Amino acid sequence: MFTRFFDSQSVELTVQNQPVPLQHYLRQPRRLVYALFDSSRVQQLREDCFRLEMRPLKFLMLTLQPTADLRIWAEPDGTIRVQSIRCEVRGVDFINDRFSFNLVGRLTPEQRGEVTYLQGQADLEVRVDVPPPLLFTPQPLVEATGNGLLHSVLLTIKHRLMHQLVADYRQWAIEQERETWHSSQNFSQGLQASHSSQENSFPGSQPELG
Repeated sequence: MFTRFFDSQSVELTVQNQPVPLQHYLRQPRRLVYALFDSSRVQQLREDCFRLEMRPLKFLMLTLQPTADLRIWAEPDGTIRVQSIRCEVRGVDFINDRFSFNLVGRLTPEQRGEVTYLQGQADLEVRVDVPPPLLFTPQPLVEATGNGLLHSVLLTIKHRLMHQLVADYRQWAIEQERETWHSSQNFSQGLQASHSSQENSFPGSQPELG
């Protein structure tokens, strides 16, 4: 018997602009992924594809550990898109063989004066064939537990987004300013060295003695 679980979360966030625009930060999905998730549980498969190993989850009498492959990319306007492309459930082979996982999400920036507004939406759907140990569990209880589990997963991501994204953006902007300053200093020193070298190579003519 297949059962569908679903949850959706939206987020609105106000971010104070730094000297480097937030849109530039959002064009680096890798930075965003490692800001939101424990780096020990993330593996980069391709430039825009990441494998996320979630912590074990308790579902009634079962313990499950999902591992999801996510495609995360940035659009020209700075919008971040997320799409699941594969998922494996470790712990119960029966579920892994009869399981579908679909995550779709977006995060869109909107510039308004000195601040940027971020609006996001994430929809998570799971379809699974209920394993034999749960066949005699009331269907409303199975659905409520599954929906609650998805809700907790998305809510955790939402909370991290609201706190860790802003902090990482500020740190990144400071790093960018520092790199720009060092680059300008090196460029200025290079110009001065080149100018001094030219002066030494072409000395002025000596005055004639009368």
